[in-house]
Amino acid sequence: MGTIKVKNIRVYAYHGCMVEEGKIGSDYRVDLTVKADLSKSALSDNLEDTVDYVHLNSIVKQEMAIRSKLLEGVAKRILDRILLEIPIVKMAEVAVSKLNPPIGGNVAMVTIEMSKKRN
Repeated sequence: MGTIKVKNIRVYAYHGCMVEEGKIGSDYRVDLTVKADLSKSALSDNLEDTVDYVHLNSIVKQEMAIRSKLLEGVAKRILDRILLEIPIVKMAEVAVSKLNPPIGGNVAMVTIEMSKKRN
């Protein structure tokens, strides 16, 4: 089993419960970790035999573009798509962070983390 991490994917999106968040938007950070059997790609040196991190980045950007009130919904969609579209992935973890959240204080970010295993 191997691990592929894609860290600090920066996205501007419009998530949140407040109406203003849907209009103004804010900066987000997404971190992914996927676990898969990488033994075949280690021998073949072929992209088709591994998890393409360009594909992972594309999934994140597409799902972050769909407005949600809660970050949990965004994280679930990202995990579902990874497991649906990339059969080699056995488990995926995602952390979605809202940078400088509008919560009435000096807070760098709020992060939710979720994971999902293939059945």
